[in-house]
Amino acid sequence: MSQPTSERDPKANGKQPPFKEKPQDGVATETAMQTKPDHGEESYKGYGRLAGRVALVTGGDSGIGRAVALAYAREGADVAVAYLDEHEDAAETKRIVEAAGRKSITIAADLASPNECKRIVDETVKAFGRIDILVNNAAYQSKTVEKFEELDEERVERTFRVNILAMFHIVRNALPHMKEGSTIINTSSIQAYQPSAEILDYAATKGAIVTFTKGLAQEVIKRGIRANTVAPGPVWTPLIVQSFDKEKIQTFGKDSPMTRPAQPAELAPAFVFLASDESRYVNGEVLGVTGGKPLG
Repeated sequence: MSQPTSERDPKANGKQPPFKEKPQDGVATETAMQTKPDHGEESYKGYGRLAGRVALVTGGDSGIGRAVALAYAREGADVAVAYLDEHEDAAETKRIVEAAGRKSITIAADLASPNECKRIVDETVKAFGRIDILVNNAAYQSKTVEKFEELDEERVERTFRVNILAMFHIVRNALPHMKEGSTIINTSSIQAYQPSAEILDYAATKGAIVTFTKGLAQEVIKRGIRANTVAPGPVWTPLIVQSFDKEKIQTFGKDSPMTRPAQPAELAPAFVFLASDESRYVNGEVLGVTGGKPLG
C-alpha cells in the first residue's frame, strides 16, 4: 500500500513557518527554544554502520551536532561531545547517546583557544583511546548587521577563530590518534556559495571551510583518512534565534524551494554516510543538503 501523498511530499514534512519564537541574546540554547528542533529521537533507526567506532563531535550540544551524535550512537559509535557552555543542552545529548547503549563524555571548551582545541582531543583520547570520526561542526554566528562597518574587529576575529582556525588546531592534534579508515567531516554551509551580507563574517568562514576540506583531503588520504564537508541550507537550530530578528525567525526557511527549513534530523544521514564505509571512495567532496538551493 502506498503512503498518503502528504507523507511522501518532503515539503510537508517537518515543522513549518511561521515559527512563534523570540530572539535570544548571547549564546542561544535549545532548552530556551519554544519550537524545539527535531533531532531524530523518534525517527532515526541505526543499522550498525559505525559499530565500535569513536566520534568527536564539536558543537554537539544542540542542533546538527546533537542530531549527528544521536545518529552515530544508534549506528554503534561512542561519542565525545564538545560544546561551549550550554551545559544543560550538552547533558541532554549525552543522555541520548547513552540511551542508545553507547558511551559518551561532554567537554566544555572555547574553541577560540588553540589550547582548548588540543584539550578536547586529549580528553577524547583519554576516555576512548582513539578517534575514528572527527566532526568539526561548532560555529559562531553573531547578530545580523545592517552595515558592513558593524562587523567590528572583535566579532570578525572570534568568528574566524571558532569557525575555521579551530579546525586547523583540532585536526592537527587529532591526526596522531586517527588510523587508516578514519574520517574527518566538516560543516560548511550554503553561505559559502550564496553569502548573506548581514552575516558576512560567518559566510566567509564557511567558504574557507570548503577550501580547507578540499585541500586537507589531498593530504590525509595518503594516510588512509578521508575528509569531506556537509553544506547545509537553512536549518532550524539555536543559531537562528541567536542571530536574527523576530520577523526573520518567524519566516525562516520559507524562501527555500522546500518552503521550510530543514530539521537537524534531516542532516544527520549525510554525516552518517560520510563516516561509514559506504562512502569509502568519497573524498574532498561537498555534500549539499540545501532543500534545492543550488551550491554555486
